[in-house]
Amino acid sequence: MACLAQGNMLYVSGHLPVRDDGSLVVGRLGDLSVEEGYEGARLCGINMLSTVDDRVGLDKVKRVTKIFGIVNSTLDFEEQHLVLNGCSDLMIEVFGKERGYHARSAIGTNTLPLGMAVEVEGIFELEE
Repeated sequence: MACLAQGNMLYVSGHLPVRDDGSLVVGRLGDLSVEEGYEGARLCGINMLSTVDDRVGLDKVKRVTKIFGIVNSTLDFEEQHLVLNGCSDLMIEVFGKERGYHARSAIGTNTLPLGMAVEVEGIFELEE
């Protein structure tokens, strides 16, 4: 399930960094640059917003509440927060600072499904 609405909240499952051509951003940050990871997180955000738009419409989003990102990282990579800025910056671009500014967590892991570089999920408050 890509997302679940409960009351005025929309819980969006983890989204992948899928490019327009269908390919994934794969690899581990530390081997990949922060810039490559940032673009991957931005793609996750774009794909997540597509799901939100399909489900309820972006105009129904009252506020981005929480973004949670998992970054495929080498053992010495410590800049997961900079990677997740790709998604966070996008939310503020789309919704403005008042509606797009959100709580966030960014963690590193040693692997992700399909070898992808980053995965992002979100929680959105909806207009009633």
